[in-house]
Amino acid sequence: MDITDRKIVGILADDARASLTDIGAAVDLSPSAVNERIRRLTASGVIRRFTLDVDHRILGFDVLAFVWIALANDADEGEFRSFIASHPAVAECHHVTGAWSYCAKVRMPTLGDIEPFLSELKARRYLARSETVIALSTAAERSVTLPAPDGGKRDRG
Repeated sequence: MDITDRKIVGILADDARASLTDIGAAVDLSPSAVNERIRRLTASGVIRRFTLDVDHRILGFDVLAFVWIALANDADEGEFRSFIASHPAVAECHHVTGAWSYCAKVRMPTLGDIEPFLSELKARRYLARSETVIALSTAAERSVTLPAPDGGKRDRG
């Protein structure tokens, strides 16, 4: 992936509906050359899908929470992963290091909806313990984070 590919991915991350002509103008390529690069980026798996960025509050999901999960010793981790991946409230779930097993990002209509979610995890015998953190606001949120071409090393002086 060269700098032009990175620029194309950045443009598409900001607006997946950007025209090939507009992208080409930004990276100094013809629309057909941009189309070919997007095709290659998609075929190689760099671009996995084109999606929407929605306002969850307008859709009625006012609560954003992060649920730290420590799996029970006897929990079937594969079953847990399947359950959590298919649960409609779970936006993301990450296997993490440290004292916790997973961190799940969940969106709920109300604070009261968090308890039934946790109760379901308990009923399925997945939880040893959990901690839920409610987001008061979002300072930054990106769908794509591209490191600098030099591997993230930036002159900070």
